[in-house]
Amino acid sequence: MISQSDKQPLIASIVRQAGEMERLSDNDVMRLITAEVSRRTHGKRLSLKDRKALIEKLFQTMRGLDILQPLVDDQEITEIMVNGHDTIFIEKDGQLALVPLAFEDKEHLIQVITRFFGRSNRLINEQKPIADLRLEDGSRVHAVLPPAAPNGPILCIRRFTGIRPEIGALVEAGSMSAEAAAFLNRLVLQKKNVFVSGGTGTGKTTLLNALSTFIPVTERIITIEDAMELQLPTIENIVRLEARIAGPDGQGEISLSDLIRSSLRLRPDRIIVGEVRGKEAYDMLQAMQTGHPGSMSTGHGNSAEAMLERLSLLLLTSSQLPWEACRRLIASSLDFLIHLERKSDGSRVIEKIVEIEKYDAQQFVLRTHFIRNENGDLLYVA
Repeated sequence: MISQSDKQPLIASIVRQAGEMERLSDNDVMRLITAEVSRRTHGKRLSLKDRKALIEKLFQTMRGLDILQPLVDDQEITEIMVNGHDTIFIEKDGQLALVPLAFEDKEHLIQVITRFFGRSNRLINEQKPIADLRLEDGSRVHAVLPPAAPNGPILCIRRFTGIRPEIGALVEAGSMSAEAAAFLNRLVLQKKNVFVSGGTGTGKTTLLNALSTFIPVTERIITIEDAMELQLPTIENIVRLEARIAGPDGQGEISLSDLIRSSLRLRPDRIIVGEVRGKEAYDMLQAMQTGHPGSMSTGHGNSAEAMLERLSLLLLTSSQLPWEACRRLIASSLDFLIHLERKSDGSRVIEKIVEIEKYDAQQFVLRTHFIRNENGDLLYVA
């Protein structure tokens, strides 16, 4: 196997020949690599198979994710977790597994991460050691470098589950019942404000995509996200807004709150916020309450009730409202909350669908419409 130290002279020579690498297509880079390998291995005993393998490894290093690229190309792998240069886990069929791969050292992994983020004009270094990236296929990449990760660089790549973002596909996968699907269809058509809660990897974005297919094609939709993940192919009149973090000089930030306030001047019928986790919760709920029914969003919560408490805390910290006023704003803005869970077998399911009827006597009055029983069946109860 060719080592990182052996690859570097080849890569350096190719870069010198290419000039500005980022302007070259993948085919152009592959041609340069092939020519350089042919020149350097001329007259040497190297089989055609080994030569092809060398070309492929160089390409993966320069344009891909090096030793991780075969994992990225495997459509059955839904998550890749690099816990350091020599510890790599994957998720496949809902199960985690350690794979027998390792980078040569921490510096090798840092080079791969910085080069990969650099190709997308995303800065990550010792001064800015945490960064996010969205790939063209919608996959999400998150990296953490030292000193924020003292034991070595961390990289996580989350891909889509492969389930089509359609309600029918979710019913087939067992995420919900046909009866629950019909119920959700009515909620969207009746322009109820819906919030989807769940932990990491429970399928919140997938469900939000599926719910959007029920939106009438005559409506104008504004989507607001940290990184564009929503797929709304059935919506013709759509405007996508994406947040941006501040640059190295601390300038240029575009927050979700900025985008929500901007969206109100874009004549939306509905606003879809990919995920709320901070002060944008206040702006989102205000938008829902002031003439934009049928809006939707998601958030991290361990249960429907815990999500409502978390939203209350987000409002408390992002506004001047007292605790009781925060909770009343939530009750008057949100109509329904759908809670998702991820089971031990890796399946992602709707655990509960509740209606937020009101806030009374210092508590949310909830009406449960669907709940999953001990046998794993999602039952209609009210």
